[in-house]
Amino acid sequence: MSADPGVRPRLSDATTPEGVAPLRYVRDRARSGIVHLGLGAFHRAHQAVYTDDAMAAGDAGWGIVGVSLRSPAVRDALVPQDCLYIVEERGAPGERRLVGSINDALVAPEAPERVIAALADPAVHVATLTITEKGYHRDPRTNGLLVDAPDVAHDLGGGDPRTVFGFLAAALDRRAARGAGPLTILSCDNLPDNGRLLGGLLDDYLAARGGARPGGWTSPSSMVDRIVPAITADDLARLPVEDRALTVCEPFRQWVIEDRFAGPRPRWEAGGAQIVDDVRPFELAKLRLLNGAHSALAYWGLPLGHAYVHEAVRDPDLLAFVRRQLLAEAAPSLPPSAALDPAAYVEAILRRFDNPALPHRLAQIAMDGSQKLPQRWLATLVERAATGLASPAHLRSVAAWLAFVGDASGGGRPADDPLASRLETIWDGQATPAEIATAMVRSSGVFPAAFGADEALVRALGEALAERLSKGPRAMLRDFLDRS
Repeated sequence: MSADPGVRPRLSDATTPEGVAPLRYVRDRARSGIVHLGLGAFHRAHQAVYTDDAMAAGDAGWGIVGVSLRSPAVRDALVPQDCLYIVEERGAPGERRLVGSINDALVAPEAPERVIAALADPAVHVATLTITEKGYHRDPRTNGLLVDAPDVAHDLGGGDPRTVFGFLAAALDRRAARGAGPLTILSCDNLPDNGRLLGGLLDDYLAARGGARPGGWTSPSSMVDRIVPAITADDLARLPVEDRALTVCEPFRQWVIEDRFAGPRPRWEAGGAQIVDDVRPFELAKLRLLNGAHSALAYWGLPLGHAYVHEAVRDPDLLAFVRRQLLAEAAPSLPPSAALDPAAYVEAILRRFDNPALPHRLAQIAMDGSQKLPQRWLATLVERAATGLASPAHLRSVAAWLAFVGDASGGGRPADDPLASRLETIWDGQATPAEIATAMVRSSGVFPAAFGADEALVRALGEALAERLSKGPRAMLRDFLDRS
């Protein structure tokens, strides 16, 4: 450590941070068995931690080559500190630990050939993904690949890859030509049946480009869960060393993986991962209950003046509304499972959210709503409507999202959504709430076809939006709770 107490050394293999649990194994950065696409904070708090635990349990050779698909920021944070970083768990129990499972960090636009070479390396057996919903270029109406999306069209045209499909296809071709062995491609994003979705989209890409379809790969589904808020300057300042890749998270974590691997895999069970035959009960519960609650807190909480999840969940009106949405509408839509008590799961979720030691910004959760709501809310609405069941809380939450989009189009806040310009154009081109709701359902590309085919649903959404705009969020919540 530095002799000057005012100067903090940069984290590296040569530093020993005080108050931070050290690595429990000797690093071997020359051996990597995993390539991870989407090197963000969630990966560093989740899959990289499970891999770190596997290596600490003696499962050597599973280091990670991390790939940023856009920005060099994470690479620039990790590489100067030997790809070490600190994970700080906040809550009870909590700890600071050093994580060393990442061996290297690449930036795809700067080094596409190095990314393809890493994925094609015979020593690599697993590719994991956290690319967020928008990285799949999925048509929510069909679940097929949007082959005319600009980056997908670029890749199909033969340029250096920009999408995961371009990188994976090139790597699979190379693996097949060189006999590099099978590859497990493991989605860790919040999408229903994410493995089969990813596999179908990759098949769509391979079909669209033509030529031989490389085999030797599988795409299991998985469910991931850990709250990982954005880092603040205060977080960085409190560390005993300078760590520009610091990752803050809650103590809770969960990883459920379908047992459908193409070849060897790390012993992630050492960190508590569950390897199961069927992920669907776990993922649906997480999407519709935990993620659904997060989105409701964001789109209601922000206009009510709340900035953080723990503030929103302490709002009595909003808490009562979210409980109603989850217990009366979302939970009954789940398939029966002996492993899941929905009411207990909901209460555990709300306790996790009420953690002021982990300030999680609602604005972060509100990002990319067009990509999240189909699986968090709209699927529940459509399924319940098909059996004659109303979902008034979900409809009002969708209306709250539409009002959020409308506020952005009016300059109230910047829209952070890949469909922002389309959504704002639709909003600004309509005169009444009913017209806005109808145009959004028909033209936004967000709503599934079954929603648009149900005239009663579309009409009810227009009525909910009119109520939200005329009454405001607080009065609308209270009126709903009084009538429920």
